[in-house]
Amino acid sequence: MKALTRITQDFVSLFYPRLCLACGKNISPQQSIVCVSCQYFLPKTNFHLEKENSFTEHFWGRIPLESAGAMYLFTKASRTQGLIHQLKYKGKKEIGYRLGLVYGEQLRASEYFRGVDVIVPVPLHPRKLKERGYNQSDGFAKGLSEAMEVPWIRNALKKVEMTSSQTKKSRIERMANVENSFVLNNGDVLRGKHILIVDDVMTTGATLEACAQKILVLPQTKVSFATIAFANH
Repeated sequence: MKALTRITQDFVSLFYPRLCLACGKNISPQQSIVCVSCQYFLPKTNFHLEKENSFTEHFWGRIPLESAGAMYLFTKASRTQGLIHQLKYKGKKEIGYRLGLVYGEQLRASEYFRGVDVIVPVPLHPRKLKERGYNQSDGFAKGLSEAMEVPWIRNALKKVEMTSSQTKKSRIERMANVENSFVLNNGDVLRGKHILIVDDVMTTGATLEACAQKILVLPQTKVSFATIAFANH
């Protein structure tokens, strides 16, 4: 039966080839969402193995951050950018979930993330959510939740202002752009907890910081960050 299934998959792939979501090359039905080459060459940060790293240093003197980690380094025209582009703009929302499962296992084994109580994704504005059809951070949060065996709450935060694109803005401009964009939507379930806030890419950190500031007004609450990619400035 397994042999027949494989033959059928191989036959189908002749007409509907599966492509690596990072580099676009053909992959076999037995492979994951990325090819073997990309699994090897995607630049891993290993931030989860360090208490202090380039991610945490970015927020020194700004917010009291427990830990921070990212799966991959992000640079322009890279395989990581290709993966993020497929996730955000090509409808490949399964990327977030699958990467969450993988990274969740790594975070679960890290001493710096063992105290996480709840996972909260950075929300999209309702209009943006309707346009895209999904929040790219939700799937990542769900995968992390399953692997870490920690609950995730989709609507703990709400984005109430439709902000302009952050892509070409400086850090100061990004901070001003999102400063009042988020509100607590379900603060009672976060009170006194260690919250892991997750997003797709950490660039200037303005969005993550804005979300953390809303959560940290709750007493006895701690925050950590996790993203799929980290833009190395």
